[in-house]
Amino acid sequence: MPENGEYDLLIIGAGPAGLFAAYYAGFRNLSVALMDSLPALGGQVAALYPEKLILDVAGFPAIKGQKLIDELVTQAQTSKPTVYLGHRAEELTEDAEGVTVVTHRGATVRAKAVIISGGIGTFSPRPLPDAEAYEGKGLRYFVPKLDELAGKDVLIVGGGDSALDWAMALDGIATSRTLVHRRTSFRGHEASVDKILASGVNVMTPFEVKQITGGDEIESVVVFNNETQEEQTLKVQAVVAALGFTADLGPFTRWGLDLEKKHIL
Repeated sequence: MPENGEYDLLIIGAGPAGLFAAYYAGFRNLSVALMDSLPALGGQVAALYPEKLILDVAGFPAIKGQKLIDELVTQAQTSKPTVYLGHRAEELTEDAEGVTVVTHRGATVRAKAVIISGGIGTFSPRPLPDAEAYEGKGLRYFVPKLDELAGKDVLIVGGGDSALDWAMALDGIATSRTLVHRRTSFRGHEASVDKILASGVNVMTPFEVKQITGGDEIESVVVFNNETQEEQTLKVQAVVAALGFTADLGPFTRWGLDLEKKHIL
């Protein structure tokens, strides 16, 4: 990969939107570069949800995240983009002839125009309180490979679509599935909530995690009802903390862009 380059178009963000933009740029006979701070193409979908079924892509009733990315990459490659992976765009300057972007690794990219398709920017999972000691020992914030949880008793924590989707996706893979949410209502789509309530998932509301116990691996989790303070101990070997992510637009905020609630206008 070249450290420096000059192109008609630079696309910052190599998720689904950026990949399709790269294809269309080539379709219009533009030379194009793709840049992403992650080490692989596909953005958040490939990094966090490769085996999750995506249900809201036009033309696909259901498609796994990695399959969608693979198809988008194949399509984008027809444009022969130059790819800068593991490069975070740090500095952006404009002049009469175009834009210069310098990455945190020192690469300089010149382009006549820039498209920012960076999604939520850099994303970090919201941690499960007092659970950091079990990261890598059975606690995870997303499930890149469902088979890693085969034969395990799994606790999923959260009330959004990701928590609901993981609980359903592990049907027939995990030995048991328990979903804990601190409220009696869920943030996820009603259809997903209905499926969960009609499934074999043990749904516990309004419960929260009090303590995780174990040695080299998780052995059990104490949860409590935040209304009655009733406690229960669950024998589990894996915890999926699907509590969402915090976003950081990082350098984008210094580039003079119009922002509203962390969105680029």
